[in-house]
Amino acid sequence: MKKIELFYGLLIGLTTSLIGSYLFIFMFTPYSFLGGLELLKFEGKLGKIISLGTILNIGMFFGLLKYRKETMAKGIILAIILLTIVTLFI
Repeated sequence: MKKIELFYGLLIGLTTSLIGSYLFIFMFTPYSFLGGLELLKFEGKLGKIISLGTILNIGMFFGLLKYRKETMAKGIILAIILLTIVTLFI
Protein backbone atom coordinates (compact mmCIF):
# COMPACT_ATOMS: atom_id res chain seq x y z
CA MET A 1 0.00 0.00 0.00
CA LYS A 2 2.88 2.38 0.73
CA LYS A 3 4.30 1.95 -2.78
CA ILE A 4 0.98 2.96 -4.34
CA GLU A 5 0.87 6.13 -2.23
CA LEU A 6 4.47 6.90 -3.20
CA PHE A 7 3.53 6.44 -6.86
CA TYR A 8 0.49 8.71 -6.43
CA GLY A 9 2.75 11.35 -4.89
CA LEU A 10 5.15 11.01 -7.82
CA LEU A 11 2.28 11.47 -10.28
CA ILE A 12 0.96 14.45 -8.35
CA GLY A 13 4.43 16.03 -8.36
CA LEU A 14 4.97 15.52 -12.08
CA THR A 15 1.47 16.74 -12.93
CA THR A 16 1.83 19.80 -10.74
CA SER A 17 5.14 20.65 -12.40
CA LEU A 18 3.56 20.31 -15.83
CA ILE A 19 0.69 22.59 -14.80
CA GLY A 20 3.14 25.12 -13.33
CA SER A 21 5.20 25.13 -16.53
CA TYR A 22 2.05 25.54 -18.59
CA LEU A 23 0.88 28.46 -16.45
CA PHE A 24 4.25 30.16 -16.71
CA ILE A 25 4.37 29.85 -20.50
CA PHE A 26 0.72 30.87 -20.84
CA MET A 27 0.99 33.92 -18.59
CA PHE A 28 4.44 35.29 -19.38
CA THR A 29 5.04 34.49 -23.06
CA PRO A 30 2.98 35.32 -26.13
CA TYR A 31 3.29 31.76 -27.46
CA SER A 32 1.11 28.68 -27.20
CA PHE A 33 2.25 25.92 -24.87
CA LEU A 34 3.83 23.63 -27.46
CA GLY A 35 5.27 26.50 -29.49
CA GLY A 36 6.67 28.02 -26.33
CA LEU A 37 8.26 24.71 -25.33
CA GLU A 38 9.94 24.36 -28.72
CA LEU A 39 11.20 27.94 -28.67
CA LEU A 40 12.47 27.73 -25.10
CA LYS A 41 14.21 24.44 -25.83
CA PHE A 42 15.87 26.05 -28.86
CA GLU A 43 17.01 28.98 -26.70
CA GLY A 44 18.27 26.65 -23.98
CA LYS A 45 15.82 27.86 -21.33
CA LEU A 46 13.64 24.79 -21.00
CA GLY A 47 15.35 23.65 -17.80
CA LYS A 48 14.59 26.99 -16.20
CA ILE A 49 10.91 26.69 -17.11
CA ILE A 50 10.76 23.20 -15.61
CA SER A 51 12.40 24.54 -12.45
CA LEU A 52 9.88 27.37 -12.21
CA GLY A 53 7.06 24.89 -12.74
CA THR A 54 8.12 22.88 -9.73
CA ILE A 55 7.46 25.81 -7.39
CA LEU A 56 3.85 24.65 -7.13
CA ASN A 57 5.12 21.38 -5.64
CA ILE A 58 6.03 23.24 -2.46
CA GLY A 59 2.38 23.95 -1.76
CA MET A 60 1.37 20.39 -2.61
CA PHE A 61 4.09 19.04 -0.31
CA PHE A 62 2.99 21.06 2.70
CA GLY A 63 -0.67 20.37 1.93
CA LEU A 64 -0.04 16.63 1.99
CA LEU A 65 1.90 16.96 5.23
CA LYS A 66 -1.01 18.86 6.75
CA TYR A 67 -3.36 15.97 5.92
CA ARG A 68 -0.85 13.41 7.24
CA LYS A 69 -0.02 11.86 3.88
CA GLU A 70 3.71 11.54 4.50
CA THR A 71 4.26 8.81 1.92
CA MET A 72 2.62 10.86 -0.82
CA ALA A 73 4.73 13.84 0.26
CA LYS A 74 7.81 11.64 -0.20
CA GLY A 75 6.55 10.95 -3.73
CA ILE A 76 6.52 14.69 -4.40
CA ILE A 77 10.10 14.92 -3.20
CA LEU A 78 10.95 12.02 -5.51
CA ALA A 79 9.32 13.91 -8.41
CA ILE A 80 11.40 16.99 -7.60
CA ILE A 81 14.58 14.91 -7.57
CA LEU A 82 13.61 13.26 -10.87
CA LEU A 83 12.88 16.65 -12.48
CA THR A 84 16.19 17.99 -11.18
CA ILE A 85 18.04 15.15 -12.89
CA VAL A 86 16.09 15.72 -16.11
CA THR A 87 16.85 19.44 -15.93
CA LEU A 88 20.57 18.74 -15.58
CA PHE A 89 20.60 16.79 -18.85
CA ILE A 90 18.49 19.20 -20.92
